[in-house]
Amino acid sequence: MTVFSLGINYRTSTLEMRERLAFVPDQMNSALTQLVDSADLGEVAILSTCNRTEIYGADGEIGRVLDWLAEFCGVNGEELRASHYLHEGEGAIRHMMKVASGLDSMVLGEPQILGQLKSSYAVAREANTLGFHLEQMFQQTFAMAKRVRTETAIGQSPVSIAYSAVKIG
Repeated sequence: MTVFSLGINYRTSTLEMRERLAFVPDQMNSALTQLVDSADLGEVAILSTCNRTEIYGADGEIGRVLDWLAEFCGVNGEELRASHYLHEGEGAIRHMMKVASGLDSMVLGEPQILGQLKSSYAVAREANTLGFHLEQMFQQTFAMAKRVRTETAIGQSPVSIAYSAVKIG
């Protein structure tokens, strides 16, 4: 079984596209179950923040995931295909770990992303869309992110986009 991470973020897409691909909490359960059915996925979780939307999954056809995402969010499929990124296997695991550690954030070390990732895990677990592979991927990621925060200086300064803007301004 191959795990993957597919998404868009502040580097790959416009603010308008990110806003259109954002998921609100009330729609997350139905989105997860629809995605499992539409893309024939064995497992899936969705991370949706102001700067990224990512789908973590196992098996399934990536083209069908992209088609579902474009249709569900009402965006042009060509635009989505031009602005998404895809990581598979170990690359997907490394990517999730970078995200959880704040190494893939607009503000390096931003701590809120780990809580957002934990929330996406909890929602997917509640929706029954997690299986062995994503469960392991999330658990290993959480353990690694904790180590990064405690064993490096990345978590010593309070950072966020708002904090940085005030500090610069």
